[in-house]
Amino acid sequence: MIKSFLKRFYLVLILILLYAPILTLIVLSFNNSKTRSKWGGFTGKWYVSLFQNKEIMNALFTTLAIALLSAAIATLIGTVAAIGISAMGKRKRTVIMGITNIPMLNADIVTGISLMLLFIAIRFSLGFTTILLAHITFNIPYVILSVMPKLKQTSKSTYEAALDLGASPLQAFLKVVIPDIYPGITSGFLLAFTMSLDDFIITHFTKGPGVDTLSTKIYSEVRKGIKPEMYALSTLLFLSVLILLFLVNMTPPEAERKKKTHPVKRILVRRVAPALLGILVLVGGVYYSTSSNVAGKKQVIVYNWGEYMDPEVLTLFEEETGIQVVYEEFETNEIMYPKIQSGAIAYDVVCPSDYMIERMIENDLLAELNYENIPNIENIGDTYLEQSKQFDAQNRYSVPYCWGTVGILYNKTMVDEEVDSWSILWDEKYQDNILMQNSVRDAFGITLKYLGYSLNSTDRDELYEATDLLTLQKPLVQAYVIDQVRDKMIGNEAALGVIYSGEAIYTQSENPDLEYVIPKEGSNVWIDSWVVPKNAKNKENAEAFINFLCRPDIAKMNFDYITYSTPNEAARDLIEDDAIRNSKIAFPDAKDLENCETFKFLGDKNDALYNELWREVKSH
Repeated sequence: MIKSFLKRFYLVLILILLYAPILTLIVLSFNNSKTRSKWGGFTGKWYVSLFQNKEIMNALFTTLAIALLSAAIATLIGTVAAIGISAMGKRKRTVIMGITNIPMLNADIVTGISLMLLFIAIRFSLGFTTILLAHITFNIPYVILSVMPKLKQTSKSTYEAALDLGASPLQAFLKVVIPDIYPGITSGFLLAFTMSLDDFIITHFTKGPGVDTLSTKIYSEVRKGIKPEMYALSTLLFLSVLILLFLVNMTPPEAERKKKTHPVKRILVRRVAPALLGILVLVGGVYYSTSSNVAGKKQVIVYNWGEYMDPEVLTLFEEETGIQVVYEEFETNEIMYPKIQSGAIAYDVVCPSDYMIERMIENDLLAELNYENIPNIENIGDTYLEQSKQFDAQNRYSVPYCWGTVGILYNKTMVDEEVDSWSILWDEKYQDNILMQNSVRDAFGITLKYLGYSLNSTDRDELYEATDLLTLQKPLVQAYVIDQVRDKMIGNEAALGVIYSGEAIYTQSENPDLEYVIPKEGSNVWIDSWVVPKNAKNKENAEAFINFLCRPDIAKMNFDYITYSTPNEAARDLIEDDAIRNSKIAFPDAKDLENCETFKFLGDKNDALYNELWREVKSH
């Protein structure tokens, strides 16, 4: 009896471990609140919103198109290659099969980076086509591996007998060889399709702006906070697989199925339907891969922070100007910079932070703006243009977009003391209840200010002291996060979190127990601005885009959506809610900013030192 109970308990435990996460995901797909940390009631709106979400639908279509196309092409090439290899002598076949197996044993990241460098070297624009070529490349070995065993089982005498009976070589091949190796071809296709469908690494390195598969889309969502629509999509994918499994397991035996199924129906199901699906994906894939080029000069490629613009603004811009927006997001300045520096992708307009703009100017990566194309810059306050001169001396390269501070967000029900100093982030009683920014400059800036130094310090002794303090703090930190701090603080998962002021406004609207403070030691006052890279192909369109964003009503739309402070004074006048327009979080008094500084670019050597010390902290 005990043995029987343990067996059942083990089975139930396995099922819980397997399906509890999926059940959680399904429940969240019906949560009326955008945050996973708060139940807002039952709703089905995310499923409706899913099919209205152009980005997710494009990612889904791209995923299926690339998976089917790459699998089909790789199966064709791989099958032909396998036949050729099987005809070789034993020694040559062994060598070729060894070379073929290397890509399967090689790390995906090596393959991905290698293909990316190859495409850049031959000046191939990264996009749909490069992803497709990359997927075909890494799928071919899997097809060869699937087909070769079936070729070994094929009898050459059967093929020769067909020739003796009057069949041509092609007829003998199609009627004798193909049926024998068909199971291998089918398994190779399915394996290639599955590998392509699930791939992230190679896709990540070979994709261009505006092109996402589900894997890259989900990755970017996780970095900034997954949208509820993604829960809905994952639920539908799970149910589709579940239904398919039921149908497969309930299918009658082959002989019985042939008796019951009408011949015409069999032909429709087995041949016509797959052919139509293949044609649909092929036509759609060709259209999708060429659609970005159709726009020609009427296009602008935007590279912006995640969740940093109202999607409706992009739609309005396209409708009013006829310029197509290709939109891509990044998580940190440090992720954005190498892409611009490499020149692998020619972005037209980018939104870096102050110190990174200074670095890009110093390294000659930016084009001077033509302010005749940006007349709406008159709406930007003189205060912010003057502050921008700290990193753009003559305001020649940048136009302010958003600004704010870095401070501490704390839960008043979990912290019963006055919070006015960075020192609380090192208080042992809040162990596992502290969230730190996963950003090298922010983490060191906080620590340097706490120690009484400048957040732009390049003094090695001061930096080593900050490193030791961050290392000492690490056991107290629950997690190093970026945008995820919002959900965790809203859901009462932590007592204290380092956060940007704009995020604080949103979190307070979701959880009134949260309070934001700029510590007395001072902090960072930052400005994110629009710039145009020197290799931009659509500079005038980029300036038209910046000008559009400087329009008061558009700046107000973005402020309402992202809740980050706007430098657009005309837009601030449009804010109807007095509490928001006069918010000390969004628009702090000069007194609150007395000890605050703006990040500066410290030079490549010091930048490398910061990164080295940050890796040292994270590795402990």
